[in-house]
Amino acid sequence: MSEAARERLRWLKAWQRLREAGNSAQRAVDILRVLRSTSYRWQKCVEERGLIGLEEGDRRPKRVRRPQWRPELAEAVLKLREEHPGMGKEKLWKLLQREGWPTSISTVGRILKRQKAGGVLREPPRNGITRRKRRLVRTYAMRKPKEYRAKKPGELVQVDTLDFRPLPNVAFKHFTARDMISRWDVVEAYRSASAGNASKFLETLVKRTPFPVRAIQVDGGSEFMA
Repeated sequence: MSEAARERLRWLKAWQRLREAGNSAQRAVDILRVLRSTSYRWQKCVEERGLIGLEEGDRRPKRVRRPQWRPELAEAVLKLREEHPGMGKEKLWKLLQREGWPTSISTVGRILKRQKAGGVLREPPRNGITRRKRRLVRTYAMRKPKEYRAKKPGELVQVDTLDFRPLPNVAFKHFTARDMISRWDVVEAYRSASAGNASKFLETLVKRTPFPVRAIQVDGGSEFMA
């Protein structure tokens, strides 16, 4: 016997001795701190199967819930999913409604889950290809061409914004500009990374830089969009 089965047997014998001593079933389980239904279940297992009945067995319920949908509906879901592999249960449900199938989104989800578990529905292998997203039109900037290379000071100045916390509950926005050729830096600190402060910083950058600034490069922060 396993240690777990031996422990159940010890509890069962103690429960039986308490019952033989005149204690009620509820009093016996209160003393042993075990559920009354558990004690009766262990006793029934021993009576029907012997000591082997105290071992861990299959806990699958005797009555398994059967699907509540028609096989034709499951076939319709499978057909639509194979035609549209990327669709979820919500979009499949809408297509089923158009075809005259009265069902719910949750039912479609349960059908898909059951088909996947049973191997009926096989997901297509992921090849790493995703749908191309439409690029947003930047009204304030343009993407730097790959062939563009800065050769002289001022032809490319990188601007970045970072959080700076010198003291607890004290925060500043740290604006930094660095010329990629001369390594000339311009640094300012503001209370917030607003569009107005970004504009002030760019004006300061132009004034402090000893050469003309031809182009600046930002990381797409909202403070530079205005």
